[in-house]
Amino acid sequence: MKRLNVVLYNPEIPQNTGNISRTCAVTGAALHIIRPTGFEISDRTLKRAGLDYWDKLDITYYDSFEDFKEKNPGALCYYFSAHASKNYTDVSYSGEVFLVFGKETAGLPRELIEANPETSVRIPMLPTLRCLNLSNSVAIAVYEALRQSGFAELV
Repeated sequence: MKRLNVVLYNPEIPQNTGNISRTCAVTGAALHIIRPTGFEISDRTLKRAGLDYWDKLDITYYDSFEDFKEKNPGALCYYFSAHASKNYTDVSYSGEVFLVFGKETAGLPRELIEANPETSVRIPMLPTLRCLNLSNSVAIAVYEALRQSGFAELV
């Protein structure tokens, strides 16, 4: 695997983003945040959840999803959604990939999932429940991609 990237589309809860930033820092994944967010980046709960890893984090901010796509042309994106039909373990995360996650209250826009059925994936769960916590979902996906690469560069 070349580079693993985590993309947060309009995250709303600072603690989740802080936890995700820590996961990215310890795995070497880059973090991409698409605004608007539901918090200020200086929010102390965001910084606290990420602890002292902020200086070890490769983070980029975008003003919109269009801005993200424009600055990452040809990016191979995997869109995580409860509305996707393919399981996240059914794809091969090779090369430089972008794992895209939606906001906590609404997920990714439905039209984005419908426009990208081959690269939209889901994490299986009971059908009677809505969703997993965002930071847990990111950790599951990141470690599956890393597992597929043999945990290259990690000890």
